[in-house]
Amino acid sequence: MPEKTNRSIKNYGLIVLLAFLFFPWFLLSCGQGTKSPEVASEQFVVKNFNPIANWKSGTTLSLDYSGAISGGFVVPSPNQTEEGYFRLEFSIRNTGTAPRKFMYKIFYQNESYKFPERDPADSLRQHPQAWENFYGSWEEQDAAFAETEMIPADGDFHQVTSKFRIVGNPRNEPRYFADGHNDRFKRNLRVGAYSFMLVVTIPENVQNKVIPINVQQIGTSSPEGFVNPYFYFLYGPGASLPNTIIQKFPQTLKVVANPDPGAGIFVNPSAYSKEEAEKGKTPCCGQDSSWYRNAAFEQFVHYVDPSTKLNNIPVITDIMNDPYTRMDYNWNRRFYRKEELIATTALVAEIPCQTVVSDPVNHKIIIRNPKSEFGKWQKQNVGVITRHGMTFGKYTVKCKLTELLNKHNMWNGLTNAIWMITQSQADWNLRRTCTNGGYMANYYGGQQDQRVPTVGYSEIDFEILKTVPYCPSWVLPPVYNHGIDDQKNVLNWNVPFPEEVMADDDKIIVSCTNWDMACWQPAHFSEGCYPVHHNSTTYWAHRWDKNYRALTQKTPEPDDELFAAPYYYFQIDWQPDKIIWRIGPEKGRMRVVGYMDESITSIPNNQMLLIITQEFHNTKWWIGSAYSQDNIPFPGADYVGEIFEVTIE
Repeated sequence: MPEKTNRSIKNYGLIVLLAFLFFPWFLLSCGQGTKSPEVASEQFVVKNFNPIANWKSGTTLSLDYSGAISGGFVVPSPNQTEEGYFRLEFSIRNTGTAPRKFMYKIFYQNESYKFPERDPADSLRQHPQAWENFYGSWEEQDAAFAETEMIPADGDFHQVTSKFRIVGNPRNEPRYFADGHNDRFKRNLRVGAYSFMLVVTIPENVQNKVIPINVQQIGTSSPEGFVNPYFYFLYGPGASLPNTIIQKFPQTLKVVANPDPGAGIFVNPSAYSKEEAEKGKTPCCGQDSSWYRNAAFEQFVHYVDPSTKLNNIPVITDIMNDPYTRMDYNWNRRFYRKEELIATTALVAEIPCQTVVSDPVNHKIIIRNPKSEFGKWQKQNVGVITRHGMTFGKYTVKCKLTELLNKHNMWNGLTNAIWMITQSQADWNLRRTCTNGGYMANYYGGQQDQRVPTVGYSEIDFEILKTVPYCPSWVLPPVYNHGIDDQKNVLNWNVPFPEEVMADDDKIIVSCTNWDMACWQPAHFSEGCYPVHHNSTTYWAHRWDKNYRALTQKTPEPDDELFAAPYYYFQIDWQPDKIIWRIGPEKGRMRVVGYMDESITSIPNNQMLLIITQEFHNTKWWIGSAYSQDNIPFPGADYVGEIFEVTIE
């Protein structure tokens, strides 16, 4: 027993010795996250750079949506820090022989959604798109370098403090102004990780323009365009400036957006009059100023092309609960006379707030395609749209949209869609110039539409419906035997679908689309069907012809998996050079169902909004579909979808 005790004491002493030896490393390791190291130049020393000294909530910040609709997002907001600014701190020691002032400037840049600062073909040059990166400094129009107080040459460190925040349109570009006002929401800040860079120098480098004006004032453009300060100071001429210290903060700040589905739904006056809005107003939906300021969503009103008129069978059925089969479908499409059909288009709500509900208790939105009635025939499209535009981001939606197939695998006619659309087609929201032939000028325009250098239209889609994959081996349209009008012999009119269609009978198609407006600039732009390889997986892309405005990839997926479970996740990962579509039962268990990059399609770089809808598409848009919307009954019950969570990060 004593021997065992002595051995324990010896072991304890060894542990203490090891802890003592490693303790300084441990302190250094823990401290690296919050303070920058000491760095010396010819005339001064800088240490303890901390750009977010007053942010005590870790390294993640959620955007504050309150009041952001008019001025855009700010980080931090007045609800998050005192006065709504970060406190910048660093310490400086004057190593000269006389008191003097120094100059400094803070820069920030979004690191998650950016182009590299250096041109891959020439590391001494700025990347051609690096000026598009979201970077900023102090937000004042002519803010250059700030001046410290007089720093004595006393051998001591002296603390310098300032404040700044991350705002939209950080370069104060005139294209985002209207009537003399800086509409910062037109170039909202991006989600993702932000880095911070401090530059400290002597006044002579600023006053003598050793540091160029278009670097001192980031909103000043040169003939070559804007100069990204991260390129200039980390890789360009600024990296070797005398009497200059450049420090990057060891940590990044992650900015995420969580638009609250329970925070109300705004009714846009451009879609519904005040009288209509008052008629449909609910406690959490309307045109009141509170919803205008704080609601993250508004009711989406589809544009219905009058040329997509349906000649619908005069049948109302609850397809999802009634024993409606393919035989019923074949009978109804075959034996109604033309004069009995209902000529209509898909509809939108006449009165707002009746088919979209914001639930503030459970923080969800409920959307509802209403049932039809005899004499009041309707297939009504429903949905919501976000109100704050952004450029790039990983958009993840947790939802339970309505099932599309019943137990007999009969389709109810709906398309469940999670998609993004341009916030505006005005000049301030134009896409990057297409240098090879230009874009097709209009969304609707046909083959004879003119081509233009740039457009404002952009769209990225999940569209999930009952149709057929076009690639790799499909002949379009599939060869269907439609039978003959012989009611006496069931085999003559109840003709089965082709085997290749029936192979996916229990599946719906997850269609992933980028509307690139037929820009020919990508190196491997193509038409028809062709494989796209990504991470050992092949995705088949399809474009009808070289002037078709969209590129699509389609994947068959079980309807029960996506829409019978309590919820499912859908993600559009929109990056500067690629788009990735993912789906899965949990956020941590998503799989890729679509992938496109800038080598095959033009990736949009303008500001977009997120839309979630349940809509009755005209199946003429989906060539080869087994079912025609005209022959799908009007809904005999409401089709309900729920949106539980939207995250943009």
